[in-house]
Amino acid sequence: MRQYTKEGKLLWALVLSGGGAKGLAHVGILKALMERGFPEPSLVVGTSMGAIVGGLYACGIRPAELSRFVLEDFDITAHLDSFVFKLNGPVGKVFQTGQILGNLATRRGVDSGQGLLKLFEALTQGKTFAQTQIPFRCNAVDLASGRELVLSSGSVARAMRASMSFPAFFEPLIEEKEGGASQYLVDGGLADNMPVYIARNAGFRRVLAVDVYHFRSVPPSDLKTGPHIVYRSIEVAINLMERKRRVPADLTLYTTDQTSPFNFFRKKELIALGEQVVREKESQIRAFFSGKKQEPREE
Repeated sequence: MRQYTKEGKLLWALVLSGGGAKGLAHVGILKALMERGFPEPSLVVGTSMGAIVGGLYACGIRPAELSRFVLEDFDITAHLDSFVFKLNGPVGKVFQTGQILGNLATRRGVDSGQGLLKLFEALTQGKTFAQTQIPFRCNAVDLASGRELVLSSGSVARAMRASMSFPAFFEPLIEEKEGGASQYLVDGGLADNMPVYIARNAGFRRVLAVDVYHFRSVPPSDLKTGPHIVYRSIEVAINLMERKRRVPADLTLYTTDQTSPFNFFRKKELIALGEQVVREKESQIRAFFSGKKQEPREE
């Protein structure tokens, strides 16, 4: 792929990682980039929460409007059909309830995800991948085949819903296929939480990535219940896998924060964190957009 269009526009791809609530920092990153006049990406790639923010942005929701929606209108508990998610405030506290185990014994997840799918359909106005203002891709994992899939056609809302389906918490998104085979799609982060390779395979020579999720040690006191153990086991497996095979971006921005991936009640702080990272790394970002060849680096 050429580095510039005929009109002189720099061709670049933006890759947004997963990270649950931490991914709200992506909103601040996008907002700060636009406020500084940096060009829009030619491709947006996302995983899990990165797929949600990236998908909405690709569908034409401007960062300032996305920020306003998150801060003023978005309450995740209003879009969850499982009452256990609504106990005692932050979603993370549902681990304390016995109702979760009851749901898992009879269903494919604690929550169906249908409420969030309806929200995504409304926000994207039912757009397909072919109708986005910016080309968009996200990943998911098919539990039936065990394969990672790059989603690039059909409903953007359903793709976002598939990519964010963290096992046990949300039921897989089931896609019926011809011949009777079904795909059970779950969180793309299980395969690659920062799928820079999607942008590289699409021919992009310049890739800016945003990683909102840093793996860290946890005290033994955090590992109190079976769900805690399951979630932590998945975290460890993903971290070990990605350390071995992650494809590097040209520039990776990190948003370091101790917020739980399930705590959606620090929206303002997380968006501000994304804006802060852009301010602090503005010189490196300007170098990225200068079009000069750089060695892959992390900031």
